[in-house]
Amino acid sequence: MLKKDIQVAVEKGEMLPLMEEFYTIQGEGFHTGTAAYFIRVGGCDVGCHWCDVKESWNADLHPPTAVHDIVQNAAKYAKTIVITGGEPLTWDMGPITQALKAEGMRVHIETSGAYTLSGEWDWICLSPKKTKLPTAEVYDHAHELKVIIHNKHDFIFAEEQAAKVNGNAILFLQPEWSKKEEMTPLIVDYVMENPKWRVSLQTHKYLNIP
Repeated sequence: MLKKDIQVAVEKGEMLPLMEEFYTIQGEGFHTGTAAYFIRVGGCDVGCHWCDVKESWNADLHPPTAVHDIVQNAAKYAKTIVITGGEPLTWDMGPITQALKAEGMRVHIETSGAYTLSGEWDWICLSPKKTKLPTAEVYDHAHELKVIIHNKHDFIFAEEQAAKVNGNAILFLQPEWSKKEEMTPLIVDYVMENPKWRVSLQTHKYLNIP
Protein backbone atom coordinates (compact mmCIF):
# COMPACT_ATOMS: atom_id res chain seq x y z
CA MET A 1 0.00 0.00 0.00
CA LEU A 2 1.05 3.57 -0.61
CA LYS A 3 1.96 5.61 2.46
CA LYS A 4 -1.07 7.88 2.02
CA ASP A 5 -3.38 4.85 1.70
CA ILE A 6 -1.96 3.40 4.92
CA GLN A 7 -2.54 6.72 6.68
CA VAL A 8 -6.17 6.78 5.55
CA ALA A 9 -6.67 3.18 6.69
CA VAL A 10 -5.24 4.02 10.13
CA GLU A 11 -7.49 7.06 10.42
CA LYS A 12 -10.50 4.84 9.65
CA GLY A 13 -9.40 2.20 12.14
CA GLU A 14 -8.93 -0.38 9.38
CA MET A 15 -5.25 -0.60 10.31
CA LEU A 16 -3.75 -0.05 13.76
CA PRO A 17 -0.18 0.56 14.99
CA LEU A 18 0.34 -2.88 16.53
CA MET A 19 3.00 -3.00 19.24
CA GLU A 20 2.52 -6.59 20.39
CA GLU A 21 -0.03 -9.36 20.81
CA PHE A 22 0.14 -12.28 23.22
CA TYR A 23 -1.91 -14.93 25.00
CA THR A 24 -1.55 -14.89 28.77
CA ILE A 25 -3.31 -14.85 32.14
CA GLN A 26 -4.91 -11.53 32.98
CA GLY A 27 -3.07 -10.01 35.91
CA GLU A 28 -5.12 -7.05 37.13
CA GLY A 29 -8.60 -5.97 38.16
CA PHE A 30 -11.90 -7.85 37.95
CA HIS A 31 -10.74 -10.54 35.50
CA THR A 32 -7.50 -11.42 37.32
CA GLY A 33 -6.53 -15.05 36.81
CA THR A 34 -8.46 -15.61 33.57
CA ALA A 35 -6.97 -16.41 30.18
CA ALA A 36 -7.06 -13.63 27.59
CA TYR A 37 -5.41 -12.59 24.35
CA PHE A 38 -3.91 -9.11 24.62
CA ILE A 39 -3.63 -6.71 21.70
CA ARG A 40 -1.37 -3.77 22.55
CA VAL A 41 -1.82 -0.77 20.29
CA GLY A 42 0.84 1.96 20.03
CA GLY A 43 0.16 5.64 20.56
CA CYS A 44 -0.39 7.56 23.80
CA ASP A 45 0.10 11.16 24.92
CA VAL A 46 -1.34 10.84 28.43
CA GLY A 47 2.23 10.66 29.75
CA CYS A 48 2.17 8.76 33.05
CA HIS A 49 5.67 9.07 34.51
CA TRP A 50 5.46 5.55 35.98
CA CYS A 51 4.18 3.89 32.80
CA ASP A 52 5.85 0.48 32.32
CA VAL A 53 5.33 0.44 28.54
CA LYS A 54 6.65 3.85 27.51
CA GLU A 55 7.85 2.27 24.28
CA SER A 56 4.17 2.21 23.29
CA TRP A 57 3.83 6.00 23.34
CA ASN A 58 5.22 6.72 19.87
CA ALA A 59 2.80 5.16 17.37
CA ASP A 60 5.30 5.67 14.54
CA LEU A 61 7.51 2.95 16.04
CA HIS A 62 4.84 0.29 15.53
CA PRO A 63 3.81 -1.04 12.11
CA PRO A 64 0.31 -0.26 10.84
CA THR A 65 -1.32 -3.69 10.75
CA ALA A 66 -4.58 -4.67 9.07
CA VAL A 67 -7.42 -5.30 11.52
CA HIS A 68 -8.26 -8.48 9.60
CA ASP A 69 -4.80 -9.90 10.31
CA ILE A 70 -4.95 -8.96 14.00
CA VAL A 71 -8.34 -10.62 14.38
CA GLN A 72 -7.27 -13.81 12.61
CA ASN A 73 -4.31 -14.13 14.97
CA ALA A 74 -6.48 -13.55 18.03
CA ALA A 75 -9.06 -16.13 16.93
CA LYS A 76 -6.42 -18.88 17.15
CA TYR A 77 -5.97 -18.44 20.89
CA ALA A 78 -8.86 -17.15 22.96
CA LYS A 79 -12.48 -16.10 23.26
CA THR A 80 -11.66 -13.11 25.48
CA ILE A 81 -9.67 -10.29 23.92
CA VAL A 82 -8.19 -7.34 25.82
CA ILE A 83 -7.23 -4.28 23.79
CA THR A 84 -4.72 -2.11 25.62
CA GLY A 85 -1.94 0.33 24.87
CA GLY A 86 -0.66 2.90 24.74
CA GLU A 87 -4.07 4.46 24.74
CA PRO A 88 -6.32 2.47 22.38
CA LEU A 89 -8.99 5.18 22.18
CA THR A 90 -6.45 7.31 20.32
CA TRP A 91 -7.76 5.32 17.35
CA ASP A 92 -11.20 4.35 16.04
CA MET A 93 -11.92 1.03 17.74
CA GLY A 94 -15.11 0.40 15.74
CA PRO A 95 -13.66 -1.80 12.98
CA ILE A 96 -11.60 -4.08 15.23
CA THR A 97 -14.31 -4.62 17.84
CA GLN A 98 -16.90 -5.36 15.13
CA ALA A 99 -14.54 -7.87 13.51
CA LEU A 100 -13.71 -9.55 16.82
CA LYS A 101 -17.37 -9.84 17.77
CA ALA A 102 -18.16 -11.29 14.35
CA GLU A 103 -15.79 -14.13 15.32
CA GLY A 104 -17.75 -14.69 18.54
CA MET A 105 -15.22 -13.15 20.91
CA ARG A 106 -15.74 -11.09 24.06
CA VAL A 107 -13.95 -7.78 23.75
CA HIS A 108 -12.47 -5.83 26.69
CA ILE A 109 -10.57 -2.55 26.78
CA GLU A 110 -8.05 -1.07 29.20
CA THR A 111 -8.21 2.70 28.82
CA SER A 112 -7.47 6.01 30.52
CA GLY A 113 -10.73 7.22 28.97
CA ALA A 114 -9.08 10.43 27.77
CA TYR A 115 -10.50 10.22 24.26
CA THR A 116 -13.89 9.67 22.63
CA LEU A 117 -15.27 6.21 23.33
CA SER A 118 -15.43 4.17 20.13
CA GLY A 119 -16.05 0.48 19.56
CA GLU A 120 -18.44 -2.13 20.97
CA TRP A 121 -17.26 -3.43 24.35
CA ASP A 122 -18.26 -6.26 26.67
CA TRP A 123 -16.06 -4.82 29.41
CA ILE A 124 -14.52 -1.37 29.89
CA CYS A 125 -11.75 -1.06 32.48
CA LEU A 126 -11.28 2.64 33.12
CA SER A 127 -7.94 3.60 34.66
CA PRO A 128 -8.03 7.41 34.83
CA LYS A 129 -4.92 9.58 34.93
CA LYS A 130 -4.54 13.04 36.48
CA THR A 131 -2.74 14.40 33.42
CA LYS A 132 -5.72 13.86 31.06
CA LEU A 133 -9.06 13.04 32.66
CA PRO A 134 -11.71 10.75 31.15
CA THR A 135 -14.63 11.89 29.05
CA ALA A 136 -18.11 11.89 30.59
CA GLU A 137 -19.16 9.10 28.24
CA VAL A 138 -16.44 6.74 29.50
CA TYR A 139 -17.39 7.43 33.13
CA ASP A 140 -20.97 6.53 32.22
CA HIS A 141 -20.10 3.24 30.51
CA ALA A 142 -17.19 1.87 32.57
CA HIS A 143 -17.69 -1.56 34.11
CA GLU A 144 -14.60 -1.22 36.28
CA LEU A 145 -12.69 1.72 37.77
CA LYS A 146 -9.04 0.95 38.51
CA VAL A 147 -7.04 3.71 40.16
CA ILE A 148 -3.26 3.38 40.45
CA ILE A 149 -1.92 4.44 43.85
CA HIS A 150 1.56 5.97 43.65
CA ASN A 151 1.32 8.23 46.70
CA LYS A 152 -1.10 9.12 49.49
CA HIS A 153 -2.73 11.91 47.48
CA ASP A 154 -3.91 9.31 44.99
CA PHE A 155 -6.53 8.14 47.50
CA ILE A 156 -8.15 11.58 47.18
CA PHE A 157 -7.99 11.31 43.39
CA ALA A 158 -9.54 7.84 43.60
CA GLU A 159 -12.53 9.15 45.54
CA GLU A 160 -12.96 12.00 43.06
CA GLN A 161 -13.06 9.48 40.23
CA ALA A 162 -15.42 7.15 42.08
CA ALA A 163 -17.85 10.06 42.45
CA LYS A 164 -17.89 10.54 38.66
CA VAL A 165 -18.17 6.95 37.49
CA ASN A 166 -21.55 5.21 37.09
CA GLY A 167 -22.98 3.43 40.12
CA ASN A 168 -22.51 -0.07 38.69
CA ALA A 169 -18.75 0.22 38.17
CA ILE A 170 -16.63 -2.05 40.38
CA LEU A 171 -13.96 -0.05 42.22
CA PHE A 172 -10.30 -1.12 42.48
CA LEU A 173 -7.17 0.37 44.03
CA GLN A 174 -3.87 -0.90 42.68
CA PRO A 175 -0.37 -0.09 43.96
CA GLU A 176 2.04 1.30 41.39
CA TRP A 177 4.63 -1.44 40.98
CA SER A 178 7.71 0.55 42.02
CA LYS A 179 5.91 1.67 45.21
CA LYS A 180 4.18 -1.62 46.02
CA GLU A 181 6.07 -2.25 49.28
CA GLU A 182 5.15 1.19 50.58
CA MET A 183 1.63 1.58 49.20
CA THR A 184 0.14 -1.94 49.47
CA PRO A 185 -0.27 -1.84 53.28
CA LEU A 186 -1.93 1.59 52.96
CA ILE A 187 -4.29 0.24 50.30
CA VAL A 188 -5.18 -2.76 52.47
CA ASP A 189 -6.04 -0.46 55.39
CA TYR A 190 -7.97 1.90 53.12
CA VAL A 191 -10.10 -0.88 51.62
CA MET A 192 -10.86 -2.25 55.06
CA GLU A 193 -12.03 1.21 56.11
CA ASN A 194 -13.82 1.85 52.79
CA PRO A 195 -15.17 -1.54 51.65
CA LYS A 196 -16.75 -0.22 48.45
CA TRP A 197 -13.20 -0.58 47.08
CA ARG A 198 -11.32 -3.78 46.21
CA VAL A 199 -7.56 -4.44 46.02
CA SER A 200 -6.01 -5.10 42.62
CA LEU A 201 -2.45 -6.39 42.28
CA GLN A 202 -0.28 -6.86 39.21
CA THR A 203 -0.26 -10.61 39.68
CA HIS A 204 1.26 -11.23 36.24
CA LYS A 205 4.45 -9.60 37.49
CA TYR A 206 4.54 -11.89 40.52
CA LEU A 207 3.98 -14.84 38.15
CA ASN A 208 6.66 -13.52 35.77
CA ILE A 209 4.39 -13.72 32.72
CA PRO A 210 3.47 -11.02 30.14
